[in-house]
Amino acid sequence: MNTRPAPASVAADMFAWIAQSRRDLPWRRNREPYAAWVSEVMLQQTQVATVAAYFERWMARFPDVTHLAAASLDDALKAWEGLGYYARARNLHRAAQIVMAEHGGNLPAERQALERLPGIGRSTAGAILSLAFGQRQPVLDSNIRRVLCRLYDIAEDPRTPAVQRRLWALAEGLVQAAPAEAAGDLNEALMELGALICTAAAPQCRSCPLAALCLAHSRGVELNRPAKTVRKPTPHYDVTAGVIANTDGDYLIVQRPLNGLLGGLWGFPGGTAAPDESPEACLRRAVRDQVGLAIEPDAAIIVIKHAYTHFRITLHAWRCRLLSGEPQPLGCATVRWVSPAGLTAYPFPITDQRIIRAL
Repeated sequence: MNTRPAPASVAADMFAWIAQSRRDLPWRRNREPYAAWVSEVMLQQTQVATVAAYFERWMARFPDVTHLAAASLDDALKAWEGLGYYARARNLHRAAQIVMAEHGGNLPAERQALERLPGIGRSTAGAILSLAFGQRQPVLDSNIRRVLCRLYDIAEDPRTPAVQRRLWALAEGLVQAAPAEAAGDLNEALMELGALICTAAAPQCRSCPLAALCLAHSRGVELNRPAKTVRKPTPHYDVTAGVIANTDGDYLIVQRPLNGLLGGLWGFPGGTAAPDESPEACLRRAVRDQVGLAIEPDAAIIVIKHAYTHFRITLHAWRCRLLSGEPQPLGCATVRWVSPAGLTAYPFPITDQRIIRAL
């Protein structure tokens, strides 16, 4: 088959399919702009099954822009704790403050204004505008990108600028074929198709409503679309953390700089080992450079292996003896002594949460 699928035919088939296949998800019960915004940000690089519970807790804690803008960053990060990619939470919090200050507490219904807010790019803006405001605006998330690469048998690397422009044009053509006020339903259907049927590893072509239109399927190349690229080896780093207690039994924790990895979260002092540096030597150096203390690793607590998007770590955590010095924020945003029971009030990355459970 060489006939390019007509947007009207694609839209009609998608509407018929989604009417029978739409999952009952909490953000679909409320198309209010703030709820659409929060859900779309949470769904970036995170599976639906994980997001559902977080979304409901977030909306209970911060039911609207006013509540989110008035909250502290620590509160926002604590509500996000465990969801990962914490820049999303920082951007949501900062954007809520901007919406209050510059837009009267109402999320703007205009693309350029939306894209000026932290954390809202072209695809997220399109989702908000189509889902919450009923505008014919395209979305190009990872699911829709995969669907379009197969539907139109695009053999080139979808990450290149030329192919990106082509994909956006195709997505635009589809939403323009949707009835007035229904572009959001079409975008949602395409995202749902990519999540449930047109999956990356095992597309269920026999169950796909677009199988008769799909060029890649008709040519038997659906498993080769989108084009695969050779991945570089994933780097690995040894990382250290020191649990330091004062005479009152309080633990020293540090807040990460906002502009770095896991920015704004709290954790135990430590750092990344140099290539030829032992974890113990790394911890002594890192604690000195980060908070100005001389310490000695004492009893090992836990070794944690953890994978981030672009690298892996092995985290070595010790209880440490404090030899000298007073803590000061040399390589972190701030420092604080906290009782063991008080640790639960602070947002920690998952690795430090595991250290706390092991104490």
